[in-house]
Amino acid sequence: MERTEILRELNALKDETYGAFQKSLIPNENMKKIIGVRTPDLRALAKKICKEGDYDAFLNELPHEYFEEDQLHAFIISLEKNFEICIEKTEAFLPYIDNWATCDQLSPKVFAKNTERLLPYIERWIASDHTYTIRYGIGRLMALYLDAHFDPLFPQMVCGIHSDEYYVNMMRAWYFATAMAKQYDQIIPYIEQKRLDPWTHNKTIQKCIESYRITDEQKAYLRTLRIQKGK
Repeated sequence: MERTEILRELNALKDETYGAFQKSLIPNENMKKIIGVRTPDLRALAKKICKEGDYDAFLNELPHEYFEEDQLHAFIISLEKNFEICIEKTEAFLPYIDNWATCDQLSPKVFAKNTERLLPYIERWIASDHTYTIRYGIGRLMALYLDAHFDPLFPQMVCGIHSDEYYVNMMRAWYFATAMAKQYDQIIPYIEQKRLDPWTHNKTIQKCIESYRITDEQKAYLRTLRIQKGK
């Protein structure tokens, strides 16, 4: 499917009210233009395009002009079943991601079936100097390596990331809050020993307190571990 046809399809699905809502959710001065297409419609279009099988030209036309093109790109990659092809397309796309929504919705199922092969890429991603590549690497660690594939080295990797970027540190906090729910004994020392920077430390505690997966007793204890300003 050619880009002109894809844009025609996207504009046919346009919802101006939803577009205004999207702009409020993704405040980014460098943000691409937003058409206003709902996520289920984008996913359905991605499936249609993949079924037709003619999308390489679209994936190679980077950077895209519209936010929805990026979203569509992410959903197409996420449907790829071949690990080698998927990782190649992911690495080609990551440098062009400029917002948290596209970053977080790039979620290929094939990665879950190839966790050992994926790890070297994650290590490279979190060592990147690109905000959303780092965020993506942390997100894959959170999504795929907190249960059966957990290793104490992984939270050490996330703890060792030093960044002033809001969207990196928010993902670090999200990672530790999720890890707290699944690997409490392994993660609580990071908070007790104040191993994270103060902002990420406190944001982690906030997310834990908001989580239904953390017990009331754990929440009460975490409240005592907040870092007060000036300390």
